Order: sequence, then C-alpha cells, then structure tokens
Amino acid sequence: MSTITKLAMGMMGQLRPKPARGDAATSIVLPPPTKHGGAQLMDALSMRHSSREFSSAELPLPLLSDLLWAAYGVNRSDGKRTAPSALNAQEINVFLALPSGAYRYDASTNALHLVAASDLRRVTGYQDFVDEAPLDLVYVADHGRMGMVPVTQRESYASVAAGAIAQNVYLFAACHGLATVLRAWIDRAAIADALGLTHDQQVLLSQTVGYPGKAGAA
Repeated sequence: MSTITKLAMGMMGQLRPKPARGDAATSIVLPPPTKHGGAQLMDALSMRHSSREFSSAELPLPLLSDLLWAAYGVNRSDGKRTAPSALNAQEINVFLALPSGAYRYDASTNALHLVAASDLRRVTGYQDFVDEAPLDLVYVADHGRMGMVPVTQRESYASVAAGAIAQNVYLFAACHGLATVLRAWIDRAAIADALGLTHDQQVLLSQTVGYPGKAGAA
C-alpha cells in the first residue's frame, strides 16, 4: 500500500490490519539470548545508520531473542534492564508487529504474548516499506507505572526511555548486519486501537527491523 493511500485512510480513520499469516500462537517462548560477542562499541557506533530498504525474510527466533534482550531485556538479578528508566518505573512496553500477529515482549520470562491475531505491520507507519518488512517494534508508555513522576513530565520521561531502547536496537542491528529505522511519523490512534491499548497507555514510536534490502541509508 502506498504512503499516499495510507495517509488518506488514516485521515478517514480507516487504516486497518491485515489477516495474520498462518495461526497466531498464543505465546512464543524465545530461545535464551546470547549475551556476549558482537562488534566492539566504537565499531558499532561507526556502523550505526538508518535504512529504509528491507528484505521480507523473517528473523529466526534466536536472532529475535537476542535483539529483544539487547533492546530491553533483563540484565541483572534485580530485574533491571538493558535500557534505563527514571525511578526504575520500566514504563515502556515493547510490542512486535509480525506477519503472524502482534505480540508483547515479556522480558521477565523471555517470551512473546499475543495481543492481536492480525498482521499490524501496515498500521505501524505511513511509509510503504513497513508493510513488507518482517518486524515493526512499537514502543508504548504505560503511565500507570509512573505514579512517582509528575503527570506533565511523564511523556518526556517515557520518550527518553524509548529512545534508549531504540538506540540499543540500532547498535544491535549494526553488529549483526540488520537494517533498522526509527519512526515518529505514525498514526498513534490507529496503532492504539489495533493493539487494544487502554486510556493510560501511549504510543510513542515505531521501529522497523529486518535484513537489508536493495539500498538506502541515512
């Protein structure tokens, strides 16, 4: 679907998911993540870039597990994560739009839990490449976890946390030959509706991840 068509549908409130590919599993237990290796930090920073050309090939579960752990996994025995959050609120939920359905990443059990048995990829952004890229991550702030943060500051706090997660994804992608791009030009209302979010959950950003396509970097 073209960007112009998506924009028109979004303006009419008609941007909708596609049927899921195959049967959507209720939950997916991910393989244990590999917590070592990869490029040196300075090398990863040198290679970090945004890409807008993606292969449609799906990521294997071991690679997906490593990606999600790098993004926002538990890296300490006290349950803290690979990305920071103010007051350890851990207010960000990471959702995955896959061809087989939409899932929420559960870092404590290293598993995915089904939230919608539909292919939400086309809903996660106006750009045409999101329809066919194998994975779109959606970062959602749960304001109910931010009771210690003043209401007027919650969005900015959560946005900082989501940005840290997104940069983890960028560095992982650079180390593993993946393409990724962070996106703020999204229909937040359509995404929230498709994911079945509550009134105190706020869609912040989306991030597309996959194997590189033909070309394109910035």
